[in-house]
Amino acid sequence: MFDSLSVKFSSAFSSLRKKGRLKAEDLNEICDEIRVALLDSDVSLDVAEEFISKIRTRSLEVLPDINKGINPSQQIFEIINEELIEILGGNARRIRFAKNPPTVILLTGLQGAGKTSLAGKLAKYLKDQGNTPILVASDLQRPNAVTQLQIVGESIGVPVFAPSPGNGVGDPIEVARAGVKFAKEKMHNMVIVDTAGRLGVDLELMKQAKSIRDAINPQEVLFVVDAMIGQDAVVTAKAFMEGVGFDAVVLTKLDGDARGGAALSIAKATGRPIMFAATGEKVEDFDLFYPDRMASRILGMGDVQTLAEQAKKAFDSETSSKLETKFASGEDFTLDDFLDQLQAMKKMGSMTKMLGMLPGMNSSAMKKQLENFDEGELVRTQAIVQSMTPAERNDPKILNGSRRARIALGSGRAVSEINSLVDRFSQAQKMMKQLRNSGGRGLPAGMGLPSGMALPGGMGQGMGFPSGKSSGNMPPKKKSKSGNPAKRAAEGA
Repeated sequence: MFDSLSVKFSSAFSSLRKKGRLKAEDLNEICDEIRVALLDSDVSLDVAEEFISKIRTRSLEVLPDINKGINPSQQIFEIINEELIEILGGNARRIRFAKNPPTVILLTGLQGAGKTSLAGKLAKYLKDQGNTPILVASDLQRPNAVTQLQIVGESIGVPVFAPSPGNGVGDPIEVARAGVKFAKEKMHNMVIVDTAGRLGVDLELMKQAKSIRDAINPQEVLFVVDAMIGQDAVVTAKAFMEGVGFDAVVLTKLDGDARGGAALSIAKATGRPIMFAATGEKVEDFDLFYPDRMASRILGMGDVQTLAEQAKKAFDSETSSKLETKFASGEDFTLDDFLDQLQAMKKMGSMTKMLGMLPGMNSSAMKKQLENFDEGELVRTQAIVQSMTPAERNDPKILNGSRRARIALGSGRAVSEINSLVDRFSQAQKMMKQLRNSGGRGLPAGMGLPSGMALPGGMGQGMGFPSGKSSGNMPPKKKSKSGNPAKRAAEGA
């Protein structure tokens, strides 16, 4: 979502780094560039002006000291990073739990913001944290809203309290009140109440949402907003703030291709933090919103911390322990180990998203390479490995021509692809040995990209495996020269 803004920030910092000593004119120039970038991204005018004013004031105050440093542009960068984190809400906020369960969470917002889907994602998130959530279907206006919530609840194994059929039938206030009572009786410690939305802000919606809030006295009222809504998000949020009141914001569709100004405006404009963010259609595409991590991604520094957390979830402790033991004992990394990593990486979701979290991925060239990345490569590579026998996976050296032809037939791939995978895997084994001999520096456990995957632009190199290009630490394998002078000249050409 922040691709365009990130590229413009990168361009502004690039021009700043080219300068030696900084002058007031240089600071004014970069502030103007950032201001235009923010407004182009649909950031609220008031928020953008306040942001630029703070950057300009802070930078000018420390300008004499900045020029004494080795890298003046880096200090300006740090000021911008701090102010960006502040705009996004400062520190990450957690749910306030009730002293006496259940903790009640009320979802409110406009129709189309994705409240019902978000309710399921939030329930799945809480369930994974060891809680026992229940969903309450208080959206009785939108057609089939109750049915949709029941389907979502069934898919994640979370019960749904839905005594009324909906479609205009039933009292949403009574359903919400009865849902909280039911949760207490059945010992559920979390209650998520889904409410009706409207196509626009109106008095009826506000009155109904406020009545539900007063009836169930929730610990958290979360305002669900579509991150693609643009500057209207601030207007809508302020209206809900005045009419109903809310404690925090949840952003949906943060993976969209809109300009993302809502995320940079809404927390500052309402004084309420962004608590959660949904970054895709799957129920797993949901997590706490971290202002510092989002600022880091916007400024092109990546989000390695979130990437590491996702890897930790995907790689089970048994597999990680097994790999670490093999690594320490000097055993070779086998294709069976590689297959375990492939299957774990599939759990992490989109490779394009994952690679986009690496530092330096906000340049135009890298963006294009990510866009052209083939997500099906993981599936095809897995099919090749699974077409091998256990003996072949354990010792790829026995893969002669006939075996490779059989694997190609079994996986539906070309023999050249099997050759490429085996060659790159051999390079990966050598690199693992080099890392072991150097004390294991440079490869975090469970974070290696699959060696058989041809990542664009050498992106695999920074994570422990070659990407089809030769590694800087390992020269490419030399080919034997032909004894025939004419053939040798042709090979050289």
